[in-house]
Amino acid sequence: MRRRLRVRGFTLIELLITVTVLGIVLMLGLPNISAWLQNTQIRNSADAMVAGLQFARAEALRRNRPVRFNLVDTLDASCSLAAAGPHWVVSMADPSSKCDVDASDAVDPFILQKRSSQEGSQNAAIGASGSSVNFNGLGSAAGSLTIGVSNPNGGACQSAAGPMRCLQVVVSASGSVRMCDPAVADATDPRKC
Repeated sequence: MRRRLRVRGFTLIELLITVTVLGIVLMLGLPNISAWLQNTQIRNSADAMVAGLQFARAEALRRNRPVRFNLVDTLDASCSLAAAGPHWVVSMADPSSKCDVDASDAVDPFILQKRSSQEGSQNAAIGASGSSVNFNGLGSAAGSLTIGVSNPNGGACQSAAGPMRCLQVVVSASGSVRMCDPAVADATDPRKC
């Protein structure tokens, strides 16, 4: 009795069909992945703004003295406050022309923290109602601030039938910080601005 052993494996035709089907599926999903990546940059930027604002407020409470959250155009020695600044600095004094100073409690402008837009959100565009907000020792803000975060590289915002999910970060005069979605129309939805 002779036993016949069968060789198992893939034929060249089976392999080509599998690769072709996989390529078609990837090509169909690629536009969605691209939009998702662009929306992720908006979310990363908005989350970083919220974290920076909450850090500034917490430091003002901890130190019992004013702390500023500043939007700046660059993080080098030529920086200036800018409502469309993609970078931010938390400091105890005006950081204009001093953004290159390392974080320090002893050196003017007393920078506590800073963030570059290149950290995960380089395509995010910022448009704010002002360039800074001051938190006092009680955690209240001197005025209010609204920061809009969009991504012009990804297209228009969803409220204008675009693919991007633009967000806003709102600081109230009481010092509360929240992120909201201007495209949400339902008044009962907590994401509504």
